[in-house]
Amino acid sequence: MKTLDLKKELKRYYQPSAKKPEIIEIPRFQFAMIDGAIEKGSEPGKSPAFAEATQALYGISYTLKFMLKKRQTNAVDYPVMALEGLWWVEDGKFDITVKDNWLYTLMILQPDVITPAVFEEGLAKVKRKRGNSAALSRLRLDSFEEGQTVQMMHIGPYATEPASLASMLTLAAEQGYHDRVGLGGKHHEIYLGDPRKADPSKLKTVLRHPISKMKGNR
Repeated sequence: MKTLDLKKELKRYYQPSAKKPEIIEIPRFQFAMIDGAIEKGSEPGKSPAFAEATQALYGISYTLKFMLKKRQTNAVDYPVMALEGLWWVEDGKFDITVKDNWLYTLMILQPDVITPAVFEEGLAKVKRKRGNSAALSRLRLDSFEEGQTVQMMHIGPYATEPASLASMLTLAAEQGYHDRVGLGGKHHEIYLGDPRKADPSKLKTVLRHPISKMKGNR
């Protein structure tokens, strides 16, 4: 059986420093994805639709993993990667402290051995087991190339993310970049801990913002 050590291979993208931000080019990866929106008056941790979307993503990801691990020929094993979220708003400036107008794309990275045909086979298997649902019907396999970003590991509760974001954007500005969130770019979080189980002070979240060079800078 072939084993893909994705966490080791992709460590530079998923285990950045918590001490200082960095500017990094994120290449094209493929993901299982699902789109949604936070209900008015709610937030991600309390949104039923968000919970259903998360469950659907993990359902397809683990189904695909075990499909490939158990197949009779060319079996492949690999870890299920972390849940990620792209966040944005369409009715004003993105504010990390105001959450009930957020739109999102939730996603989990899939190795290249997951082809569209394999994905559809896995999705059909999940639907047979669980029955179809609104969330399962919105799942898709797609690629995403983030490009130039500033990123940092945030350790602590989600409420303290603004301090890490300020550090990231200060570095970007010092190196001649401007933040693209709100200008076509999306706030990106990668959840390396489970907020339901982890000590909030030790919760790990990779934060990314897409950036581009300011005019006059090369």
